[in-house]
Amino acid sequence: MIKLENITVQIASKILLENASAQIDDGQKVGVVGTNGCGKTTLFKVLKGEHDVNSGEVFCSPNRVQAFVEQEIKTEDMELPILKYVLGKDRRLAELRAKEKTATPEELPEIMERLWLMEADSAEARTAEILVGLGFNQEDLSRPVKDFSGGWQMRLNLAGALFQQSDILFLDEPTNHLDLEAIVWLENYLRKYRGTVLLISHDRDFLNNVCEAVIHFEGGKLVRYGGNYDSFARQYAQKIELAGKQIKKQNERRAHLQAYIDRFRYKASKARQAQSRIKMLEKMADIDEVARDKESIFVFPEIKPLPSPLITLENAAVGYNGTPVLKKLSFYINQDDRIALLGKNGNGKSTLVKLLSGHLPLLDGTMKKSGKLKIGYFNQNQTEELPLEQTPAEYMQALQPEKPERLVRAQLGQFGLEQEKAVTLIRDLSGGEKTRLLFARISMEAPELLIFDEPTNHLDMAGREALADAVNAYRGAVILISHDFHLLESVADNLWLVHNHSCMPFDGDLNDYRNFLLEKDKKASVKEKTLPVNKMEPKAPSSARNAKDSRKDRAALREIEQKLSCLEKQKEGLLQKFTTAGGNEISTLQIELHRLEQEIAGTEEQWLTLSEKL
Repeated sequence: MIKLENITVQIASKILLENASAQIDDGQKVGVVGTNGCGKTTLFKVLKGEHDVNSGEVFCSPNRVQAFVEQEIKTEDMELPILKYVLGKDRRLAELRAKEKTATPEELPEIMERLWLMEADSAEARTAEILVGLGFNQEDLSRPVKDFSGGWQMRLNLAGALFQQSDILFLDEPTNHLDLEAIVWLENYLRKYRGTVLLISHDRDFLNNVCEAVIHFEGGKLVRYGGNYDSFARQYAQKIELAGKQIKKQNERRAHLQAYIDRFRYKASKARQAQSRIKMLEKMADIDEVARDKESIFVFPEIKPLPSPLITLENAAVGYNGTPVLKKLSFYINQDDRIALLGKNGNGKSTLVKLLSGHLPLLDGTMKKSGKLKIGYFNQNQTEELPLEQTPAEYMQALQPEKPERLVRAQLGQFGLEQEKAVTLIRDLSGGEKTRLLFARISMEAPELLIFDEPTNHLDMAGREALADAVNAYRGAVILISHDFHLLESVADNLWLVHNHSCMPFDGDLNDYRNFLLEKDKKASVKEKTLPVNKMEPKAPSSARNAKDSRKDRAALREIEQKLSCLEKQKEGLLQKFTTAGGNEISTLQIELHRLEQEIAGTEEQWLTLSEKL
């Protein structure tokens, strides 16, 4: 059991927690949530004994083995094969195996028994299973750590934490460097894990599938909610609403009492009653508002849609140094497409979007783009290219010197970089704020196609929700690579699977894809569930057909919303003409206004019908 009693935690002048309490029982899987900077990672350090509390008590049941993901890899470990590196993360096992080699005959039986209890004979197999689950292949197991990029090295450290036979597992944003396949595997692994899991994550779907309780940072307190993240979100919203109603009712009661006091306090016949009400007012305790997480709002620019298709590929190939990663690509992208690219890391998703965005040339075949097409391309690695000694305002002004400063500031404000954030050095911005700056940059020219390659890694929950809302409100085409199931489910109408050196539509929804990933024979599943893009498809299972119908309906709903917006603007323009019109012109305008209102009413009826269906 972990128990926190009235703890206060302060860093410099900032109080993160004040007289906060919480309890986590053995074996529970608990999500720790809150906005960026509220103190989640610091709380983990407190629980691991790496950070002192200013006051209060922290209790953890004795003899509990803790495991957590290390952030760095030592230089001397870089030469180790990754299998050996992960094996070495269980220090108790490593120490016992070292003792076994030098043990006396008297010591050996006890060591052998302890090794047996730790299932040492299956350690290599268990390590290999974890590494493969996290996306490594069998050939990788003998390769040295230094062969892998930073993201894959973080997977190795995650594997090391999972391999240890621990009682308490601390995971701080474990999905940031994983693809969807590895996330599904990790969810399944954690559900079977028998110890306590404390999980910091902004991945709503991951929290839903792993956690049975949520601890939320609220105004310097730790508030526990039963159930997964969706259950927490409902309870939290209800709590805010109820507190608001109670505060309103109390304010009305106070106003009523004060009115009586003001009217009668100086009348002798009512003085006693007035004094009584004064005491009632003094005793009335304030009802505290529920501390609310800061909301985020993103706004992608209005665009003028182009005729479809925007991009057409015919028998195209793309790769590096003359070697194709993807080939035989034949598909088109329309103005209303919302495409999610699925597939394991390394299969070519990023390569494909680099081709579409103009960052990689064709190796073979043809690619045609609409002559007026503008593309906004986001890549998480672009944060490394930002000029750290400039402010966001200076950076954006330099990219568009002809634009007035107020409009540049307005662009930044549409992504939450307002006032002091606009004039803060980029080096001092958080990861999420740098991501918002990149959103502003790719939006500068009002592109008709937005391409996102892992946009959520540094966004908190509010930022991810804001991104989903902004993409849904955007009228252009969208191509999205993300490991966030909730974001994909919120915005994507078409699922394409990048696999086996090609790109295919996935015949089903994201739940089908999740189940597909858990199947043992993935190659057979790919053949059964996919077809080449733009080829005739056989009749799909009913669940897949329903998913396709739903995606088509959502696309149709967006078209209706766009039409309604245009009609409303026409009506607004027409009403303005009435102010200067006269004589016969008014009659003509009235006829046109009547026609417009009928068309708006009919379109609204279509919208209501389709909304109810969805």
